[in-house]
Amino acid sequence: MNTSVAAVQTPPQSVDLDEIVAGLLAPQKKISPKYFYDEKGSELFHQICSLPEYYPTRTELDIMLEHVGEIADLIGPLASLIEFGSGSSYKTRVLLQNLDLAAYVPVDISTDFLMKIAADIREDFPSLEVCPVAADFTQPFGLPSPQIMPLRNLVYFPGSTIGNFEHDAAQSLLDVMYQVAGENGALLIGVDLQKDTDVLEDAYNDSEGVTAAFNLNVLQHLNDRYGSDFELSAFQHRAFYNSGLGRIEMHLDSLRDQEVRINGATISFAAGESIHTENSHKYTLEGFAAMANTAGFEVSRVWQDEQRWFSVQYLTRK
Repeated sequence: MNTSVAAVQTPPQSVDLDEIVAGLLAPQKKISPKYFYDEKGSELFHQICSLPEYYPTRTELDIMLEHVGEIADLIGPLASLIEFGSGSSYKTRVLLQNLDLAAYVPVDISTDFLMKIAADIREDFPSLEVCPVAADFTQPFGLPSPQIMPLRNLVYFPGSTIGNFEHDAAQSLLDVMYQVAGENGALLIGVDLQKDTDVLEDAYNDSEGVTAAFNLNVLQHLNDRYGSDFELSAFQHRAFYNSGLGRIEMHLDSLRDQEVRINGATISFAAGESIHTENSHKYTLEGFAAMANTAGFEVSRVWQDEQRWFSVQYLTRK
């Protein structure tokens, strides 16, 4: 039986509060999407992944299932699979079932959800060492030391989560991934592609209202963890495709004039004023390759679905 220790690196609450208040006082109010992922937010996102309108999860999974043999050959034996933003680890199981791994290192900011996922993986893969790391993966973090020395690191970032970051932040994240991958390391990443506007907007405005609940839950998370007093019924979900910037934008619109208090600050909202909670950038293959190249990666292989809606890309360090 393997023994694993979770490395918990929760950022100081004062740092979080300063960031949150600064965002809410900005001319365009904003909250970082990393605050979506308390336990309830993680569970809601897991539900989103199963919705009929939300194509990325099933499309990416189909690509993985079709090409996992080729992916395994490229990665080789005894790699450490380091997943940024482990989420439900649903697609990751395809890799865990087909790769010869030294260890699996899920990294996620939601500690409770991460520990639950890690326990599930240990139960289903008892011979695999699972070393969860609770951390903000947008910043450098320490890696655990598996019992079996990995021959290489494979950073895994599925779901096109890279699209949630502004260009500069996405570039910085690729820089972090480059460092974590280390010498002879690689990156396996899901990248959503530009496509018809109706397909995109339907994916973020599902008929069951799960995405709306997920968006609103960020306010509940701030109330629970940081003592703010958002009234969720006073805000409404809105998502649309900004074609000029090539991204889906998610907002929470204030339904009335109101004030919200957090960390001694009072935030005033006018009716119709919004909090910008998330972007989901959609890339061209050429555009993403240029970003990867700047970080020191080279795109070695790209797999796509028949409609060319989504891509899974294998990058190596130059």
